[in-house]
Amino acid sequence: MTGSVHRQLLVLAPVSALALSLTACASTSESKVSIGLVVPTSGVHKSIGTDMARGFDLYLDQHGGKLGGRLIDVVEADEGDRTEIGVAAVTRLIQDDEVQAVVGVVSSETALAAKDVAKNSETPLIVTGAGADGFADGSDYLWRTSSTNAGLGSALGKAVAQGTDRGSAYVIGSDDAAGHEFSDSFMISLEASGSNVAGQSYTPAGVTEEWSGLFEKVEESGADAIFAAYAGKEAEAFVKQYRESGLARSTRLYGPGFLTEGDVLSALGGAASGVRTALHYSDTMDSLMNDAFVKDYRKAYDATPTVYSVQAYDAAAALDKALGLSDDVDRNEIADSLGSVGTIVSPRGNWSFDPNHNPDQPYFLRVVRGTADGPRNMVLQEITSTGS
Repeated sequence: MTGSVHRQLLVLAPVSALALSLTACASTSESKVSIGLVVPTSGVHKSIGTDMARGFDLYLDQHGGKLGGRLIDVVEADEGDRTEIGVAAVTRLIQDDEVQAVVGVVSSETALAAKDVAKNSETPLIVTGAGADGFADGSDYLWRTSSTNAGLGSALGKAVAQGTDRGSAYVIGSDDAAGHEFSDSFMISLEASGSNVAGQSYTPAGVTEEWSGLFEKVEESGADAIFAAYAGKEAEAFVKQYRESGLARSTRLYGPGFLTEGDVLSALGGAASGVRTALHYSDTMDSLMNDAFVKDYRKAYDATPTVYSVQAYDAAAALDKALGLSDDVDRNEIADSLGSVGTIVSPRGNWSFDPNHNPDQPYFLRVVRGTADGPRNMVLQEITSTGS
């Protein structure tokens, strides 16, 4: 963590200790706004949580620890890697720490389960990771700065149909909400674009370590491409085995950008070369805003920013504008003000919230190529989406 951000790490505590903590918080409530940050600080998505926390912190540091001219107290809670842990974290921040808004959440299952917690307590929840299609529904209390699973899958379906001369693709994904939403939207778009699905297989989420049998099915199907919907450690293992299987010589690999993002790409190195993904950001995007963001991020953390960093950075930017529009800092006024923030100026390019409170943004087809700085996700072209 860098300089000016005041952060607390929320942990379970005895009632007496918690009461003392809340009393201490109350004494400063008039001068500070409490924002809850729920990201994985443990489990398989810990590195994603680190990137999100860094993105949010960087924006605060660049603005003197303030949003909308008000000092911010960040209260962090561990989302963990199970839905019940993440939902409990969101609930504690809202009920016990009485934060004015909650930011974060990586898991689609956690986002879907936590939406009622936010709505029932009338607390703004700004999701900076989960792409669950059913999360944002236009409620004043539900917002998203990342992307939708349908948006990414749909955009990539068109790109694959064009990139394989309208051939066929074999679909492989994790057997969970995100895996099926990515895959379903991809297949609908692929077929609508004149191509066809050669086959589909789903693997137990979070625990799959071996794909050789599925690679044999891909070869037997005669598919021109593979669509793979994985993230984190599973993405890393899948791409390595794809490369070792020899399929890379004949069958191009596509997937949502998380397949080669952040620590996954660093771990894969040259094994990821040629993999094509769709996402709304790459650290190689050529703009003055992104150049400055990458420079500041590297200076602060000695690391390269990821899409996860940008999504949390933009959540801070949205709150900055919303708090600037709010006469008071109660939850309802912040929620109302989020509807009036307009355009968010971002390293990914300018965007705004759509009527459902998802980002209205373009997606980009990227390819992993070796550079002097190691493998990078290079932008090939902008691609459109029918998903929302």
